[in-house]
Amino acid sequence: MCAPPKMAETDNTNTNKQTEGLLEQILSDANIDKAYKQVKRNKGAGGIDGMQVNELSHFLKDHKEELVKSILEGKYRPQPVRRVEIPKENGKTRKLGIPTVVDRLIQQAITQVLSPIFEKQFSDNSFGFRPNRSAHDALRRCQKNITDGYVYVVDMDLEKYFDTVNQSKLIQILSETIKDGRVISLIHKFLRAGVMVKGLFEESLEGVPQGGPLSPILGNIMLNECDHELERRGHRFVRYADDMMIFCKSKKAASRTLEHILPFIEGKLFLKVNREKTTVAYVNKVKFLGYGFYIYKGEGRLKIHPKSIQKLKDKIREVTGRSNGMGIEERRNKLNQIVRGWTNYFKLADARKLLESLDGWVRSRIRMVTWKRWKKIRTRFENLKKLGIPKQKAWMWANTRKGYWRVANSPILMQALSNERFKRAGYLSFIEYYSVK
Repeated sequence: MCAPPKMAETDNTNTNKQTEGLLEQILSDANIDKAYKQVKRNKGAGGIDGMQVNELSHFLKDHKEELVKSILEGKYRPQPVRRVEIPKENGKTRKLGIPTVVDRLIQQAITQVLSPIFEKQFSDNSFGFRPNRSAHDALRRCQKNITDGYVYVVDMDLEKYFDTVNQSKLIQILSETIKDGRVISLIHKFLRAGVMVKGLFEESLEGVPQGGPLSPILGNIMLNECDHELERRGHRFVRYADDMMIFCKSKKAASRTLEHILPFIEGKLFLKVNREKTTVAYVNKVKFLGYGFYIYKGEGRLKIHPKSIQKLKDKIREVTGRSNGMGIEERRNKLNQIVRGWTNYFKLADARKLLESLDGWVRSRIRMVTWKRWKKIRTRFENLKKLGIPKQKAWMWANTRKGYWRVANSPILMQALSNERFKRAGYLSFIEYYSVK
């Protein structure tokens, strides 16, 4: 998935209310009902208790009052999250913590009430997991900074950000705005709920478990401190969750900026900066949200980063592999889904030539898997004839000993399985989808 999820706008909370009665707002029927609908929409797997999202409505019918009462009385105890490890492109894994469905509901209810309160405090340079803001908005802001002459960047990498957030510091920051101690206590319980790893309980003394509705807003609240410090120092920057780029006019200024902001991030916020991955570079050397940058006639422009193309190709290889057990229709639907999602996300880039060559490569992959499927000589011969290839040529190619990829790129298969035929069969093309966007 390329595009990160957008956060829904929250409008059911009067942010001018004194925050002492915040817990009652969180537990109001209207807010719980809205949270239930959002959890249901998000779907997702169950937590350690095995309860699934579709069982939540029955649970609430029978136990909602009891649940609300236990939270109001401070007796509610969130269950540990279920550890899931998602592979990252660098070969490492991202640790996710999947809360139980009931804990997700309460986290969602808290998020809906906190969001409009903290939105007023959040920086205009922060774009991740916020209402009516997206990765595309962040990229457009980067373009503007580059066009304005800020062509060197500090590409900041916070090491395992969500796993290393200092909980005491986060609670202190929350307490400056939230005056209802019961809400602070409830959030603290979620932070300290622990993790179940292969059936064994592990304490969570630091970090914000990724995977629950509460982690994006808590992550933003913590890094908002860094945003305001950068603004106070007059820097131009763009932040999307824990991805941050500080824009400067010269390499020297960028190096100085990095040197001066490190003590704040590490000494005041107790976060760890990955020195190896944090770089000072000219804009055309960095990757941000899957995109790369370049300058044309003084204007900041966007391109698709080579790593994003590689990732796409790996995904397409998987779908067009012979051993994945997919039928023709399932494969076509899956490919179309990839074309739609990927092109929608990368539509800001200048990519016509790249997408044309990608289309050619994808069609060769489909020809190759089709040729593999026509395993026997007789099948290949009959199918080539049906597709308009003269009998003699069809027999010759049906008997070829050339490798699959060479046959896929041969004039004979390009004629038999033409681009027009793919179009009629319902295959989407990157360039056509990009052109109508």
